[in-house]
Parts: sequence; C-alpha cells; structure tokens
Amino acid sequence: MDTSERPSTLRQTEAYYHLVLERMIPKAEPAFEAPEMQERVWGRRWGVENDVGRLRLCVVHRPGDEMLTVQPEGHYDPTIGAYIDEENQWYWRDSNPPDIARMQAEHDALVNALRAEGVEVVSVDCPSRDPHAVFTRDMAVAVKGGAVVCRLGLVGRHPQAGRRGEEAFITRLLAELGMPILHTIHGTGLLEGGSVCWLNDSTVAVGMSYRQNEAGVRQLEAVLAEQGVRLVRVPLPGYALHLDGACVMVDYDKALINLTRLPYWFLDLLRELDIQPIHVWPTEPQAVNCLAVRPARVIMPAGCPRTRERLEAAGIETVEIPYDEILKNGGGIHCSTLPLIRDP
Repeated sequence: MDTSERPSTLRQTEAYYHLVLERMIPKAEPAFEAPEMQERVWGRRWGVENDVGRLRLCVVHRPGDEMLTVQPEGHYDPTIGAYIDEENQWYWRDSNPPDIARMQAEHDALVNALRAEGVEVVSVDCPSRDPHAVFTRDMAVAVKGGAVVCRLGLVGRHPQAGRRGEEAFITRLLAELGMPILHTIHGTGLLEGGSVCWLNDSTVAVGMSYRQNEAGVRQLEAVLAEQGVRLVRVPLPGYALHLDGACVMVDYDKALINLTRLPYWFLDLLRELDIQPIHVWPTEPQAVNCLAVRPARVIMPAGCPRTRERLEAAGIETVEIPYDEILKNGGGIHCSTLPLIRDP
C-alpha cells in the first residue's frame, strides 16, 4: 500500500491498525526479576535467591491472644506430655500451658537482635485462634523478584482454628508493602515455607511431608523453573513437618544439619554443591532452626553450647537469644521469620 495516501483514507482500511502497531515494539528484556525492572515497576528489588545473603526485610508475628486457645481443661494428654486439640488442629509440647509474657519477651529479643543487624522488621496481623501464627515462615516463600503465597495444611473445625486462612493475612501485607506476588498455591496443593531451603542461587530443596504435597510443590517448581532454578524433593521421615528441622544454610558453602532427618543421597548432593555439613550436637536438635542474617552469621537459640562450638569452629559467628518457651510451640527462630529481601 502506498503510505503517501491521505491518513483519512488509510484509517478506513484494515491495514491501518497494523501500520500503527508495527512501530510499538514490546520488550521482554530485561526480565521481570532484573533489578532495573524491579525498581522501575515495584519500587525496589524484591525477593531472595539464597538463604544467607544479608537479610534486609522480614516478617514476624508477636505471640498474642491466639495463645489463649491453649486451654488446660480437657486438652492435656499425659501419654505424649502435651496439650493437643485434634478437632481444631493445635498442640503445645509441654505439661504446663504457655507463659505468654515469656513468649513475648523472647520474641521481642528476636526482633531486637534482627534490628541490631540492620534488618527492617514488619509484622503481619493474624486475628486467628491458632497458636502457631508466630511461625510466619510458613505463610509464603520469597523467590527472585517476588513471593509465592503458600497454602497451609491445618484446618480446624472452628472457622478461625487451624492455620488455613493465614494466607489471606500475608497476602494483604505483601500487597501493602508493594511486593509482587508471583503465584498463590491453589487447587489441592499444600506448601509451607518452613520446608523450603535455598541451597544456592540455582537449587532449592523442599522437604516432602504431609504438610507439603506434590500438587503444591509442583506449582512452586513451575515458578522456579521460569527463573532457571531447579527444585529438589527431599522426603522427610515419619511425621517430620519441615526441612528447617533438618537443614538450614548458615553460609554460602555451609549448612547446619540434623543427620537423623535426612536421606543419604541429600548428603551426597551437599557434597556435589561444595556445601560443608556442620552436624548439630545430638542432644541439641533445636539448634538447627536458626537464621542467617548475613553470610557466616546466625541468630540461634540459647542453650546449645556444643552446636555453637561446632559453628564457631567452622567460622560461623553466632548471636544467642532465649527461645525456650516458643520452642514448646513446635518451631524455632527460623520458623518465626519470613525473609522478603536478601542481598544476592
């Protein structure tokens, strides 16, 4: 077509639409996760691509009135030495009910330790009746450029019981912060963030248990595959819940592990990735649930002297805080923090 024809004539043709749009060229590059695109569209670089880069932003939840759910009447089972409510899906691993003031003091110590390391700390409001809401790690998984919102497994008979529903609370917070949500686990998928571990920037391990199923892990795998990251499924023994009770990265090339909860081939994988395993002292398994705030520096629960010696012998700096009361709730320091931004 002779484009020297009058515009009014061209506009009446089918070709006119294409003549205009051929000059409007979409650009797939730089990628969504590229720092320049993150800053341009989302205001800052979001997400994580390892578990040890300097921690910049994380989410916590201070224990509150939801701990009143743990009632002494009728819920203590002496055969397991714990309070348990199978109907509403909560437990408390002690013969005494929670000391809420002590839990709050321990959590405040964690927040203070994080801020002392230069970490920006934000809180998620969880107006639920589930005592495990303090464990924010399970609500989402941060990946390159954004977050995957999890789908938690426990559903109580009471509408506000069980952890199902915390997905909505973390989604609102992420939206308020301006963090991209790349995916939300849906359908019959189950996934909890405590079972996700970045071994390096191209390999993620997920502990498979009855809290993570193939439908949920497959959805995370699809997000990671788009970013060039492979996902490794690690079967956990018995009723173990999450991988962070067995393996937590403490430096780019070092992991604190509980040998009794890992298959032999996973140890071979660590060796292939040049990751040195540091073995937790056998009577201090709670030490594994620690948090790297930067390479070779971790916050860990007090009362684990032998493991601390092993960490420091391997060149890992340690910051100890009391966490005994919160540990009775079934999780530790790693469980209580949801990193949203780490340095690459």
